[in-house]
Amino acid sequence: MPRIAASSYLNSTPLIWSFSEGSHRHSVKLLTDTAPARCALMLARREVEAALVPVIEYQRIPELVVVPGVCVGARSRVRSVVLATRKRDIREVSSIALDTSSRTSAALIEIIFREFLRREPRLTPAEPDLAAMLQSHDAALLIGDPAMTFPRDDLRVYDLAELWREHTGLGFVFAMWMAGEEDAERIARVDFAGARDEGLMNAELIAETYSKDLGLPYSELLSYLRENICYELDEDMRAGLNLYYQLAHRHGLAQTARPLKFVDGVEVVAG
Repeated sequence: MPRIAASSYLNSTPLIWSFSEGSHRHSVKLLTDTAPARCALMLARREVEAALVPVIEYQRIPELVVVPGVCVGARSRVRSVVLATRKRDIREVSSIALDTSSRTSAALIEIIFREFLRREPRLTPAEPDLAAMLQSHDAALLIGDPAMTFPRDDLRVYDLAELWREHTGLGFVFAMWMAGEEDAERIARVDFAGARDEGLMNAELIAETYSKDLGLPYSELLSYLRENICYELDEDMRAGLNLYYQLAHRHGLAQTARPLKFVDGVEVVAG
């Protein structure tokens, strides 16, 4: 039985619900963690055969392949990856505390500031505690559930997927299922797309559970799962991912910009 890892954030739950609660629960051994970055570390160490991994790690961890068709992304507003600041304008930001749970979003912040805003803020990794982050920095990057639950009073909050869409016209992919090449054949037999579809069919139950956990309205979380998060890697999302890889490579955030290679051996250049 292959071992797979994923974060326990709300946005990833539709992809893993079937593996823990639904009809696919006997097909894998599921490990969960609160931080996507730690799931990437488990995959890099080959402690699991596959993981839901920040997409930047595809260019950083050698010999990875990708599960086709399934992702965690956003076509426009994502709501759970945000930059919060007390500055009146994003161009006034000169220092940013980066949520250590994030890798894709941390690289995206650098791309947005360098490529689109022509700014070079000071960047510091930090635990996702907004008050502490803003004590010594102009802005804070938060991802996942913490990005949805902090008070917005006296803050300007920028949605990173919206900023990406504004400057590129494309959707953005934050995470995908990935595996080591040596495990590709085994992982190709796991029905990740079917598990996603079953999870989305149970979005109401998931939203109800997280409404209690996060203290946010059920209707808000249901619309988040159905309208904000995109779970399908289609042409638009692949084009956005390809551009992200090109820009990450241009700005020294990834050593390569290699095309996606899927678990079935197919190699596809997005865009």
